[in-house]
Amino acid sequence: MSGFELIVLVVVVLVWAGLIALALRGWRNRGRRQAETIGDFPSVPEQLGEPTIGPDTGLYVGSTLAPSWQDRIAVGDFGDRAAAAMSAYSDGILIDRQGASDIWIPRSSITAVRTERGLAGKVMTADGVLVIRWVLPSGTEIDSGLRADDKSIYPGWVSGFEGKEQ
Repeated sequence: MSGFELIVLVVVVLVWAGLIALALRGWRNRGRRQAETIGDFPSVPEQLGEPTIGPDTGLYVGSTLAPSWQDRIAVGDFGDRAAAAMSAYSDGILIDRQGASDIWIPRSSITAVRTERGLAGKVMTADGVLVIRWVLPSGTEIDSGLRADDKSIYPGWVSGFEGKEQ
């Protein structure tokens, strides 16, 4: 490798590292800006009982500020994609994520359960993502989505929460 090729390689690596650093800085800044609006997420109750729906597995695609399907939440790890199992209980919905915090959605906070084409930058075919719209304790409305391994479960989830639409 000539000296010129080595210099080009070093410049390319430095530019790539700089772009990655800028992306991470932007993500952290977004999290700081959202922190006050988002507030705290509800904690999972100690006693859940038996699930009324599920558990159903899939990919948690993220949570966004409603009504934007692209304004991903960057607070904590709630914007991180993860393999997950979702179960409905009499008091709410539990999204049990592998390698990330569990998400508890109290039933009283749910405003709608529906299917969408995409969420959090993840675009699929029609009705490819199950989306739960709910209100955080801070009063902020968000959408949380799961791309199920078996899409045939969606009608059961949607009908299980009918009447919750605003």
